[in-house]
Amino acid sequence: MATLMVRGIQVNVEIWYEKEKETIVLLHGFTGSTKTWHRVIEHLPSSIKIVTIDLLGHGKTESPKDPSRYTMIEQVKDLEEIFHQLDLHDFTLLGYSMGGRVALSYAARFPKRIKRLILESASPGLRTEEEQAARRQSDESLADEIEEKGIHWFVEKWENIPLFASQKTLPAEVRQAVREERLSQSETGLANSLRGMGTGAQASLWRKLIRLSMPVFLITGELDQKFVHIAEQMVDQLPNAQHLIVPNAGHSIHVENPEQFATIIKGVL
Repeated sequence: MATLMVRGIQVNVEIWYEKEKETIVLLHGFTGSTKTWHRVIEHLPSSIKIVTIDLLGHGKTESPKDPSRYTMIEQVKDLEEIFHQLDLHDFTLLGYSMGGRVALSYAARFPKRIKRLILESASPGLRTEEEQAARRQSDESLADEIEEKGIHWFVEKWENIPLFASQKTLPAEVRQAVREERLSQSETGLANSLRGMGTGAQASLWRKLIRLSMPVFLITGELDQKFVHIAEQMVDQLPNAQHLIVPNAGHSIHVENPEQFATIIKGVL
C-alpha cells in the first residue's frame, strides 16, 4: 500500500508482486475501493504485477469539496500522473462500471499506453445531449440527497436498486463486506463523484470507439441485460473487441463470482 501525492491530492494505491513484468491496473466502481478486488486477487498468480487505485472521492483517497475537481478530464489527468510516478508503460487496464468509464476515457486519451483494455459492466456514456441532461439532473438530485440524508440512508437505497438484485443471493458475509465498503465512503466524495463524472456529466465516447485499436475485452453478466445490450453495441464499433457473457451473474461479476472473474483475467493475459 502506498500514498501518492497526485496533482495536490493524496491517492491510495495498492501494489502486488511488484517485480513482475506483466502488469494489470484495476479501477473500482462507484461506492467501491481497492478492497473490491481483494477476493479476485486471491485467485490471480504471482507472475502478474497488480495495481489497484482508490479513485478520487473513494476509499482512502481524498475527497475534495470542489465538484469541478471530479470531472472525467481531471480523473484521466490523475491516472496519467499516477502511471508516470509508478513508471507504468504498456499495461493492461481493467475498469468496472464507473471505473470502466474512467478506463475507457483514459484509453481514448492515451491509447499508446494501453496493451489491453478490459471493461466489466461499463459503457461509453450516453449518446444524446437530451439523455445526458436528464441523467445529470437525476445525479445532481441524488448527490444533494446523499449530502442531506447521509451515507447510511444512501447505502440502504443503493443496495436495493434493481442493478444489484442478483447480489441478494450471495452469502451473508459477502453482502456484509460489500455493505461495509459502501458505508466507509464519504458523503462529499460520493456526491461530487456523481456531479463530476457521473454518466450524464461525462462526454460521450461512442464516436471514439472506432479509434481504439488495442484488444478490448467486454465482460458482462447474463442477468444484467442492460449492459449486455450496451456491450453488444460497443463490439460493433470497436475494431478489436470480444464480448464475454458470464452465466448466472449480474452487474458485479467480480463480487458474485471472483474465482471465475480471475479465470477470465488470466485467460485474457
